[in-house]
Amino acid sequence: MNDQRKGWWLGLAGMLIFSGSLPATRVAVQGFSPLCLTAVRASAAAALAALALLAWDRRRPRGREWLHLLAVAGGVVVGFPLLSAMALRHITAADALVLVALLPLCTASFAVLRAGERPRRAFWVYSALGAALVCAFALSQGARAAWLGDALMVAAVVVCGYGYAEGARLARKLGGWQVICWALLLALPLTLPLAGAELARQALPHASAPWIGLGYVSVFSMLVGFVFWYRGLALGGIAAVGQLQLLQPFVGLLLAAVLLGETVAPGMLVTAVAVAGCVAAARRHG
Repeated sequence: MNDQRKGWWLGLAGMLIFSGSLPATRVAVQGFSPLCLTAVRASAAAALAALALLAWDRRRPRGREWLHLLAVAGGVVVGFPLLSAMALRHITAADALVLVALLPLCTASFAVLRAGERPRRAFWVYSALGAALVCAFALSQGARAAWLGDALMVAAVVVCGYGYAEGARLARKLGGWQVICWALLLALPLTLPLAGAELARQALPHASAPWIGLGYVSVFSMLVGFVFWYRGLALGGIAAVGQLQLLQPFVGLLLAAVLLGETVAPGMLVTAVAVAGCVAAARRHG
């Protein structure tokens, strides 16, 4: 299997794991404040990251790599989790997943600006078409606008796209799982004291659902998914593999329907197939 195909499959695995993030966050914020959830999930994932680095890693980041890791930590360890958790106080997981359709375009843009990739014009056409199909599907289902929630979610998408591009650049030197592990540890001096303060301040939930949501976003969304995702971006190309996220809203909507009882229309399958065609076409031209 060549590197591009391997990167594609690794990216697909990462995308499937990330698809559960927003539904799990939606459940978790019923029992934890957005700030508490962000700090606790990052701290818990950092503990696992430290064990992984102690067990397997031999190379530490050097020089400017620390600055790039700081950008990764700001984008995907703190920025996206906090902003999306705040957004999900105002909008549903289904509404938020629609805005995630903008993430592939955002990631590809940062791949051009930060990683020097140069996708062909056809790539941008198919990428924009895929995003438009997702948005059209959402509008046809009566997706509602809540300006504060939508604004927070758009901000989350921008910082996440930047964090993806920076992390994928570093993954070519450090390795995919090392990037997210070091980024989590770099954020720990901020997230650990904040987690302790927030847990002491708020009443802990008695229901099991928020704890399950917290567990998922701590282990899978914050660490395991990135092991696959960053390696996939590094091997297959940031812009090309990033287009897989166009399918994330549909997987996430299915999970939101099954786990949260949110409504999903029958037309979703047809739209998902059309979007998958756009993803495949964008990959060929990426």
